[in-house]
Amino acid sequence: MPVAPSAIRAALPPEEAGEFDREYRRVMAEATESLDLTGVLAMLRRWQRVVWSARDPEAHRRMLDQAARLSSGEDVATEPWTTTKARLGL
Repeated sequence: MPVAPSAIRAALPPEEAGEFDREYRRVMAEATESLDLTGVLAMLRRWQRVVWSARDPEAHRRMLDQAARLSSGEDVATEPWTTTKARLGL
C-alpha cells in the first residue's frame, strides 16, 4: 500500500528532510509536464526504504558516512554481497 509523502517525510531523520523536499518538488514538476507519475512513485518507494533503514539512526548515519567516503574515493573496507548475506543468515 502506498504511503503518503507527508508520512514519509515525517519519518525521515531531520538531516534528510531537505533533500526529500527538493527531490519531491522536482519529480512533481516533471510529472506535471509529462502527466506521468512513474517517477514520483519510484522516488517515494526509494525514500520509504530510507525510512526503513533509518529505524536505527546510528547505523543509518554510519551507512551514510561510509557512502560519502566511498563516493569521495576513500579506501573503505567492504565485503562481497554473498559474504554479507552469509553473515546475516540470508
